[in-house]
Amino acid sequence: MPAKDYAPLLDSADRAILHRLNVNARAANAELAREVGLSPSACLARVRSLVDRGVISRFTVEVDPRVLGYHLQALVSVRIRPGARHLMEQMAQDLREHPEVTQLFILGGTEDFLIHVQVRDAEHVRRFVLEHLSSNPAVALTQTNLVFEHHTARAGLPVMD
Repeated sequence: MPAKDYAPLLDSADRAILHRLNVNARAANAELAREVGLSPSACLARVRSLVDRGVISRFTVEVDPRVLGYHLQALVSVRIRPGARHLMEQMAQDLREHPEVTQLFILGGTEDFLIHVQVRDAEHVRRFVLEHLSSNPAVALTQTNLVFEHHTARAGLPVMD
């Protein structure tokens, strides 16, 4: 379901469900219901409503990339040439197809993109930048920063009162 242009009304039960699912999206409905103080049927109806209203867009899993051999993260900023701005959406779509790209931010300001990549090593990030960014005639400048440590502040989004 597409995102709404307004914030859906959430009551305390909805916020409690979202908080618990942010901590553990795999929680069984009976466990979730017990934790938020609802009957299992009421809890399931609430979760389905949150999905139907577009509040919950997907349930996902977090994989440790190091276990799969991806030991290096980098943030690559990209500036597009002024005459090539019309190519930004296609470039963003192409970048999302690369398995190295874990996050892609389209920016306003000095840079046009910030790309978070997860790669095996420095040679891998170098090849990614050279083959997919620097060789693109629309790209004016790239800057690569290696990530030494990455800390996620919290799972999901904050559920405001």
